[in-house]
Amino acid sequence: MTGMDWDKLRIFHAVADAGSLTHAGDKLNLSQSAVSRQIRALEESLNSTLFHRHARGLILTEQGELLFDATKSMSKRLEAASARIRDSEEEVFGELRVTTTFGFGTLWLAPRLTKLYEQYPDLKVDLMLEERVLDLPMREADVAIRMKEPSQADLIRKRLMSVQMKLYASRNYVERNGMPEVIEDIGAHRLICQNPRSAQVGSAAVLVQKLMTHNPSSLLTVNNYFGVLQGVIHDLGIGVLPDYVTEDFPDLVPVLPDEDTSDVPVYLAYPEELRHSRRISAFRDFVQNEIIAHRKHMKELGKI
Repeated sequence: MTGMDWDKLRIFHAVADAGSLTHAGDKLNLSQSAVSRQIRALEESLNSTLFHRHARGLILTEQGELLFDATKSMSKRLEAASARIRDSEEEVFGELRVTTTFGFGTLWLAPRLTKLYEQYPDLKVDLMLEERVLDLPMREADVAIRMKEPSQADLIRKRLMSVQMKLYASRNYVERNGMPEVIEDIGAHRLICQNPRSAQVGSAAVLVQKLMTHNPSSLLTVNNYFGVLQGVIHDLGIGVLPDYVTEDFPDLVPVLPDEDTSDVPVYLAYPEELRHSRRISAFRDFVQNEIIAHRKHMKELGKI
């Protein structure tokens, strides 16, 4: 495999990424013919065709796809290495890509980020809120906060806290519609919850199934807790929500508090290779301090 030199691979990667010799050339500050020459040399050294050449541009062959997969993971690794080298310096700056669920991200994390930016004003946080579990070892994100223990290998994981799924209504709603005393009373109320088919934590799904057997008189389902919360604080009904929302929304009243749901563990995880990243440790310490402050406040409010 002589001839697979870094330079040719870098050029191949740029061409495959851009889908055209001209665009790749612009990006690499090389003429189209220089780029074309390097690709031909690479194809000769591998003894195979990497691109189908079309009037509209270039399309990868099967062999090209194989090589592009390899160069993609190489470039991710190189990015990770350069991030680690930068991170080993004293300052906490640059980009930190954080992923978590839509509910936790909008209702718990985002409202607290002011404190992180006060400490590290030069940080750029890219918050990716989705239910899909992003692949940390492949660097889809740098750090994740998840509602179950991450199963991927090569991750450092830390249990942060437990959340419980509970029922809440607004004071207004309860004054107007009365307070359910037993679970059967749900039959006289509107239930606001996640759609049973949407991605959600097991304990919420179990609670919703149980409530559904008592035939709520009306229903609003939303595919994330932010939407559920909006319905509840606007006096629309009784909602299934994570218990951490009560700290920031004091108008919420617990409904049927004895309906026990299992604990949902909250984990922070990041790739083993970012163990020494100052950005990650700054973020981890911030989240842990916020959780300590949150627990203390919940105790004072008599909610733990």
